[in-house]
Amino acid sequence: MSKKTDSLDKTKTGKWRPESPYNTLPKLPPKGDLETRAVLKQCVQSRAALAELKQAAALIPNPSVLITTLPALEAQASSEIENVVTTADNLFKHMGAIGEADPATREANHYRAALLEGFEWLKSRAVNTNLAESICTRIKGTQMAVRKVPGTTLAQTATGRVIYTPPVGEALIRDLLANWERFLHEEEPLDPLVRMAVGHYQFEAIHPFTDGNGRTGRVLNSLYLVEQGLLTLPVLYLSRYIIRNRAKHYRLLLGVTREGAWEPWILYMLRGVQETSNWTTAKIEAIRLLLGATIDHVSRKVPKIYTHELVEAIFKQPYCRIGNLVEARIAKRQTASVHLKALASIGVLREETHGREKLFVHSKLMSLLTTDENSFAPYAKADAQAASSST
Repeated sequence: MSKKTDSLDKTKTGKWRPESPYNTLPKLPPKGDLETRAVLKQCVQSRAALAELKQAAALIPNPSVLITTLPALEAQASSEIENVVTTADNLFKHMGAIGEADPATREANHYRAALLEGFEWLKSRAVNTNLAESICTRIKGTQMAVRKVPGTTLAQTATGRVIYTPPVGEALIRDLLANWERFLHEEEPLDPLVRMAVGHYQFEAIHPFTDGNGRTGRVLNSLYLVEQGLLTLPVLYLSRYIIRNRAKHYRLLLGVTREGAWEPWILYMLRGVQETSNWTTAKIEAIRLLLGATIDHVSRKVPKIYTHELVEAIFKQPYCRIGNLVEARIAKRQTASVHLKALASIGVLREETHGREKLFVHSKLMSLLTTDENSFAPYAKADAQAASSST
């Protein structure tokens, strides 16, 4: 910490010190006006973008096509924020065989599973502390509960200097979490997007677990938007925005702690919702168009094997295994192999060998999922190029 920063810490708060547990973390709601004119103006834009995303998701006939792919992108990016680095390609490749993946890919796949399990949770219960514990447990692959002992700190990676020490004591942490729950669901008028932004800061500041807090908090953001009816599916790819603004993200979080600078933090989060919603809406529209083009191509080229379920299967599993079709009860093993090879023969899939296993890769879909590109070459053109290269 610089001398200027030390002075700021002492004069602005009088209580918070980076190296000392922040046991005086203020409860919610914060003092002052959260819905400033700038915040309300941004809320309108962010909610409009969310409404377009919600509508785009509704145009996909089978929502499981999105549920099994877009959360994987969020999982990969959210894990990368915590320096658990894998690639989207690896994540999709091992989606059906997680035991064969490297540790980082396994952990990112746990994140995806936690998001989907949390989505099921919402069918009967609200976002709460129990859900947070369940999500963190799933992400880390071991039982995670609210911290009982001190020792957790946040430090700069390069220097090791402590920049924040969260509250200590299980009773205090649970009391702060109970307050966090009440704030998220109280009846006092406040836009849910503002509640999400404030609640996310508070969860990060409480830092209830020894590890996995950031990822757990980002899962809870998506689930809260679903709970509040702003989305029907947890497909908001917010971690992409955070990665692109990582330094700003942590600077604004610290700004709330040091100075109570709520407006910059809330605006940052709301703009993230808008930007991410627009990106995800365009991505879903591209997937919808590719799905329609694939259905048309397969039904014309190999009508004897075409079923809607078969095409949807290769959209749920961009790296498709014979076993995936068997598990989905689309075909028995030998027939499933024939179906996938037929799709490869007409340019829909690309057959790859990994050890003793055959994988059938949906290249066009993988390109959409792993790049910012939202266009794809028509299958007819791809067929012509393949025919030309083989002569």
